[in-house]
Amino acid sequence: MEYQDFLKTKKIATQYSGTDYIGELNKSLFDYQRDCVQFHLKCGRSAAFLDTGLGKSIVSLEYGRIVNQLENKPVLMLAPLAVGQQHAKEAAKFNIDAEVKFIREPQDRVNGINITNYDNMHKFDPSDYAGVILDESSIIKNYNGATTRKLMAAWDRHKWKLAATATPSPNDHMELGQHSQFLGAMDSNEMLARFFISDQEQMGKYRLKGYAVKDFWSWVASWARCATRPSDLGYSDDGFVLPELKTIKHIVEADISCNTGDLLFRIPETSATSIHNEKRLTAQQRAMRVAEILTPDDTWAIWCDTDYEADALLAEIPDAVEIRGSMKSELKEELLVAFSAGEIKRLITKPKLAGFGLNWQHCHKTAFIGLSFSYEQYYQAIRRFWRFGQKNAVESHIVMSDTEAQIYNVIQRKMKDHENMKTEMAEAMKREVITKTVKHAYEGNQKPKLPTFLKG
Repeated sequence: MEYQDFLKTKKIATQYSGTDYIGELNKSLFDYQRDCVQFHLKCGRSAAFLDTGLGKSIVSLEYGRIVNQLENKPVLMLAPLAVGQQHAKEAAKFNIDAEVKFIREPQDRVNGINITNYDNMHKFDPSDYAGVILDESSIIKNYNGATTRKLMAAWDRHKWKLAATATPSPNDHMELGQHSQFLGAMDSNEMLARFFISDQEQMGKYRLKGYAVKDFWSWVASWARCATRPSDLGYSDDGFVLPELKTIKHIVEADISCNTGDLLFRIPETSATSIHNEKRLTAQQRAMRVAEILTPDDTWAIWCDTDYEADALLAEIPDAVEIRGSMKSELKEELLVAFSAGEIKRLITKPKLAGFGLNWQHCHKTAFIGLSFSYEQYYQAIRRFWRFGQKNAVESHIVMSDTEAQIYNVIQRKMKDHENMKTEMAEAMKREVITKTVKHAYEGNQKPKLPTFLKG
């Protein structure tokens, strides 16, 4: 027993800096969401890794409301384009008991929850706010990114910080390290040294030490709530069953007798440059196939990876509306809101522009004119439609040339890695959360005994 007690002292867990809030929470919260809000308030600085459709929005807004109430100071929420306005509407829908306003300029702030886009964050002084909420916080995954460095520095000393995103990228433990560092749980370099080992087979990559897997996920569970379904946190999945996802591949044959150089036939390579060369050669054919797939009466979101693919699609689908990165933020936001409202029937854009945070359950048919090596972008794009609340089976059409098969194989491998990662996170939650925080009705198994002085 002494040795077991000694081992417990070695367990790594985050020191909480928040509050044991016992006030009344929003009645729209499900029980698992209520537990998440109470956990985030207790931590002060924590992460909500809740899969798409599990209610990150209401959890984040309610967290912000309580922080605003406790500190009597505004809270800032940062969100991707068009998502901020969506959150403001949801705040009204869920009767969040605080003033919630989408703003673009700091002088428009209210003493409540102020929502703005990441594009505008340089305008806002962190000292004016009690805390910050990062919606789609995977934006901080890039260790050397300018946005990540600015966020780390700007909010370093704040007591109240919430990072909300769906399950982190598959096998990308560095993203967890970045979240941990932003939230003050542990520096990412220390996390790597403690739990990981450099993988000599993949230069620059790290893998979990075999004996550290359980301890690592238990540590994550001390500062984050991770769930792909309510049962991961000990609750019923009733009402949270996803509809069917139909993935349909369409293969376009590439002409390997052109652009051969000194060879008889072109041999495609897997480097980024070679893949783009291949995609250019088949862009028109793939666009034609996408146009053939589209059904006239349905709403469609069509995803591309490059501008030349978007140009090819527009040539074949003249009634489609495109959102391109070179557009002004206000125009991109206006078009995204219009598609969300059902005013645009066919949208062409890229996952990195519109694949994060938006709720598009009104649409259940989507098409990809090829894929990139980023599984996260593919997963997030699919999840705009295939999420809890979707009433129809979702059709995902992938149009690719036979020379792009390697990309599809990589996406499939990353998909398996993602499922394994979600399983590990779910098991950690069950170990750390269900046994400690979920309340069960008391069932006495001992007969009561009267004290001696009361006996006759």
